[in-house]
Amino acid sequence: MATQIRLAEIIEALSHALDLTEGQPPGHCIRCCFIGTRIGKALGLPEEALRDLYYTLLLKDLGCSSNAARICELYMADDLKFKRDFKLVDGSFPQVLKFVLSHTGMEAGLAERFRGLLNILKNGGEFASSLIQTRCQRGAEIARQMRFSEEVARGILDLDEHVDGGGQPAGLKGAQIHLFARIALMAQVIDVFFVNAGPEAALAEVRKRAGTWFDPDLVSLFETLATPVFFAELGADGLERYVLALEPGRQAMMADEDYLDDIAAGFARVVDAKSPYTSGHSDRVALFTDLIAEELGMPPAERRRLKRAALLHDIGKLGVSNSVLDKPGRLEGEEWQQMKRHAEFSETILSRIAAFSDLALIGGAHHEKLDGSGYPRGLKGDEISFETRIVATADVFDALTADRPYRAAMPVEKALSILWEGAGRHHDETCIAALERALSKAELKAA
Repeated sequence: MATQIRLAEIIEALSHALDLTEGQPPGHCIRCCFIGTRIGKALGLPEEALRDLYYTLLLKDLGCSSNAARICELYMADDLKFKRDFKLVDGSFPQVLKFVLSHTGMEAGLAERFRGLLNILKNGGEFASSLIQTRCQRGAEIARQMRFSEEVARGILDLDEHVDGGGQPAGLKGAQIHLFARIALMAQVIDVFFVNAGPEAALAEVRKRAGTWFDPDLVSLFETLATPVFFAELGADGLERYVLALEPGRQAMMADEDYLDDIAAGFARVVDAKSPYTSGHSDRVALFTDLIAEELGMPPAERRRLKRAALLHDIGKLGVSNSVLDKPGRLEGEEWQQMKRHAEFSETILSRIAAFSDLALIGGAHHEKLDGSGYPRGLKGDEISFETRIVATADVFDALTADRPYRAAMPVEKALSILWEGAGRHHDETCIAALERALSKAELKAA
């Protein structure tokens, strides 16, 4: 693996994971980046500011997974569909009321739906403020962890503020809202309406919200950009390559090995925030993976690569509804099919990064089993790489020793016994033995 790769390549690829958890069509963040940077250039922003704006637009949804479980709980709804459809609501009371009535508890019993609606109608403003505050603050924190500037963090933090003061979570007005956030929110609405109803609908929606949601000067500027050529470029198949090639700055920003670790750790936080039952899961799988690798005498560079694979192995879960992830009972039919797709999503997202191609294979195969009974491809034996077997063993061990919606955490000894029961059929004996030795040495086995 190269010691340095382009930061933009990594972030653009990982932005597809953020599209998944917002229920948006693939390329949403890329299209927002195209729209927003065009606006920034028309404003005459200097190169450094344009670069920060570029990354704000790609990472605007960094905190979006943190409110998914709460949305699912409060509205008794599929969080992915809820988020996707809510982006078409203009915030007016009639539209919000209609949305709530049509999206709350549609799969629940009539009594549960009635109680849920009463609770939302009574406390809706408080709920919305809390959900948005969680999302924005978490996103800004993760951006800082990934070494982006305070300007990028502020752009993410202020994303849901409106120029008339009617936004969330702080009710900021006008120029109190960071310029990047003002641009990003407008770019987001432009793309959502463009994808759903075409250029004229996008332009009409922006005009309608001028002075309430959006800075009128930015709306006027966008009107000059919104030509047929602009929208043709926005809908072009090669847009991602184009946006990558136009990364602002005199030279492309590169990510060294230490920075790659920070990016992987940052996105692991996005993944684990999706469900209260997965909090810390990626970090623990990375720890158990490294304990196995160390016990087997693997060299430091290989251990480092495996740690990144472990941190990102579940990134595809961002595309699974919390109604499935947090279900307290057995998954049935389509629910199980949804859950199984997370491995495919992980592989698809990570394979967009050339330097992460080996990590993509691990992400896609970490639920395969030696006897061919795993998913998504039913690989068996030597078709499953040894690196994947290590991460898979660590993943199952953590799943067994952590709380889940359907059961409490198991003691370490019981979890190890379950792994041994499937040794040679499901998991690699060498990996299980190495994990057991490492735990014993760390004096965790008796915990």
